Amino acid sequence: MSDIIQLLPDSVANQIAAGEVVQRPASAVKEMMENAIDAGADQIKLIIKDAGKSLIQVMDNGCGMSVTDARLCFERHATSKIRKAEDLFAIRTMGFRGEAMASIAAIAHVELRTRRHEDELGTVVEIEGSEVVQQYPDQAPAGSSISVKNLFYNIPARRNFLKSNSVELRHIIDEFQRIALAHPELFFSFHSDGNELFHLPKETLKQRIVHLFGNNYNQRLVPVEETTSILNIKGYIGKPEFAKKTRGEQFFFVNNRFIKDPYLNHAVLNAYEEILPADTYPLYVLFIDIDPAKIDINVHPTKTEIKYEDDKAIYAILRSAVKRSLGRFNIAPSLDFEQETGFDNLITPKPLDEIQAPTINFNPNFNPFDDGNPSARSAVSRAYSYPEALERKTSIPQNWDTLYQISEQDEPQQLPLMPEEPAQEASFIQPSDQPKKQFFQLHNRYIVSQIHSGFMLIDQQAAHERILFEQFQQHLNNNQGLSQQSLFPQTVELNAADFALIQDMLPEIQSLGFQLRPFGKTTFIVDGIPADLENVNEGQIIEKLLEDFKNQSDLRLNKREKLAKSLAKNAAIKAGSKLDNEAMADLIDRLFACESPNISLHGKPVIITYTLQELAERFAKTL
Repeated sequence: MSDIIQLLPDSVANQIAAGEVVQRPASAVKEMMENAIDAGADQIKLIIKDAGKSLIQVMDNGCGMSVTDARLCFERHATSKIRKAEDLFAIRTMGFRGEAMASIAAIAHVELRTRRHEDELGTVVEIEGSEVVQQYPDQAPAGSSISVKNLFYNIPARRNFLKSNSVELRHIIDEFQRIALAHPELFFSFHSDGNELFHLPKETLKQRIVHLFGNNYNQRLVPVEETTSILNIKGYIGKPEFAKKTRGEQFFFVNNRFIKDPYLNHAVLNAYEEILPADTYPLYVLFIDIDPAKIDINVHPTKTEIKYEDDKAIYAILRSAVKRSLGRFNIAPSLDFEQETGFDNLITPKPLDEIQAPTINFNPNFNPFDDGNPSARSAVSRAYSYPEALERKTSIPQNWDTLYQISEQDEPQQLPLMPEEPAQEASFIQPSDQPKKQFFQLHNRYIVSQIHSGFMLIDQQAAHERILFEQFQQHLNNNQGLSQQSLFPQTVELNAADFALIQDMLPEIQSLGFQLRPFGKTTFIVDGIPADLENVNEGQIIEKLLEDFKNQSDLRLNKREKLAKSLAKNAAIKAGSKLDNEAMADLIDRLFACESPNISLHGKPVIITYTLQELAERFAKTL
């Protein structure tokens, strides 16, 4: 029997490795930008087209490469970062495996232009599918410029699994933001399809956060700094009132490398205990500086997971540092803001027997048309008290000033609301005079309605969400959402990822009744909102709509259904809202006009019915 085990060709091995290293265009962006940082560049420019599917280009002013290095960098396990196994425990660079460029070259058309600062001519290397097409000297600026074209051109299955351009662009923006946050001392720029999304000068960390996420983040940041013998922590955390329902603004950097660590995330959330709204996640950008010998980053191909030598100590230090910053800057409220104490000392209670009624003196015989007769003037000089005048002219008693003592009297006997009428007049009552059906509200959360077989309980928030969801779905299908114009158009500033998401959803958002128009790179102007939204802030409803849309993980819903569901959840009346009888009646009528009135948007019941028989059985049970 012949041998069946054989070595794979380099091209096939590189494609297999590329499946782990390069999962989507954002993965290639990450590897190429990290290489630029390791090359010592202080100016890095990223250019993409079609969300990285057509072109990914990274230009830097780093050290550049020689002719030999330019060719060798595309070989597997070729790296300048380590020389021996011991170097793995002292890694300070972003890359060290030597797999990234070989993996990218195996699945794309790659062109490298590089020149060292001391050389007069640069080198150009062109590779297609791990095969070098040509290599020649040419003029090139100092540094390196790598262009990746037609990503996954020779792996159509992987290319077909890529998402839409807006989704892939958001992933690229996420990777760009992580690298830009880790190195605020470097200049970065980001161009997508000819538009500059980011222009980040060299600055401080706080300025970099504000430039990436918006000017409104300037007031949301709380500094964190802690120095110990084990590790050093610095960075910023967000105030609890600005926490969001979705993750995405949580950044951990260990030795300037972005990592994902649920264990450390739990430490931060534990520090926010009792001051963070339920089901929300605060912003944090935290840098941990630790001895490389005490960690292991060679855990995952993406290098976003780390093993620690003493993870419990790191947990405790991180939790204490965050909690200390929250206390130092008085983030936790120390006063009861629910109690109004501003008028406590303005009104002094006085005993009832010391209260004196005011009196008014005037002359009832005063004549403004007096001709100057002395006898008339003498009459004017005589003053009469107000009670005496009233006693002569009217029948009002003099003890009117005792009316204030009515509070001391016993409560009067309550009279019947409806006077008793003869029985024979009941037949003349018209149907329109009959009382309307009454509804009751329990704890401003549930509506009680009597039915023939018993009564039913309706969750008012779930009912309103169902009503609005079906209504918004109809607007999306008909493209006829009603809009109410804003008296003063509002400006909504978003980060680049949310701005790209809004642009992708703009036709559907306008079908719901929103009137938005772009204003600048990452800003929208809201001229109108759906007519069903009342007493809402335009900017806040847009932000909540985005957060809920990104937070939905139900893959069965398409984009339209997700958008309608998100808007319905934000526009619905909330539990705790007091409703009058007319509002409850209208809510119930609209609910039963829905196609699925019994099921909420979360798959739970909206209506629970109790029959008279069930009540009788409950009362018949013996203790």
